Amino acid sequence: MQIKMFAIAGCAALALAGLGTAAPAAAQYRQTIPANSGKCAAGDGPGVWVTLDGVKQSRGTIRVQAYRATQADWMVKGRWLNRIEMPAKAGTMRVCMPLPGPGAYGIAVRHDLDGDGKTDIFGDGGAISNNPSVNIFNLGKPSYRKAAFEVGNRIESITLQMRYR
Repeated sequence: MQIKMFAIAGCAALALAGLGTAAPAAAQYRQTIPANSGKCAAGDGPGVWVTLDGVKQSRGTIRVQAYRATQADWMVKGRWLNRIEMPAKAGTMRVCMPLPGPGAYGIAVRHDLDGDGKTDIFGDGGAISNNPSVNIFNLGKPSYRKAAFEVGNRIESITLQMRYR
């Protein structure tokens, strides 16, 4: 009887340990974080300074999202790693995006001009890392290979050109 109880307790402990390791894997996606330039100022990464050129108006919300540059994750709903939202400022904006580790990433930006949280293809703007061509044929989602950039343990810098219809 005592051996059976130890076996049951051991199985329960292993099950709980397994639950403990499952949480971080699930928690790797959908992290909304505040804008914090201090995370990049020291130069210790991994992370990327994202410069947005051509922000149309000081109105609405800018949303910057980091994705892993993989076919399984790139611009797939709910598969973003970190998201930073901030009020839009016309002209050029700069955002520090911390990243979870060295690797290949892509950045997608949306300027929600009216701040309603919905994409308006006739007014809202956007940008993608490496500034790939976006057209009706790829529906604004170029290949992850075209958007990918490498990040090591330092802070990288990229410049994205905002595009509006």
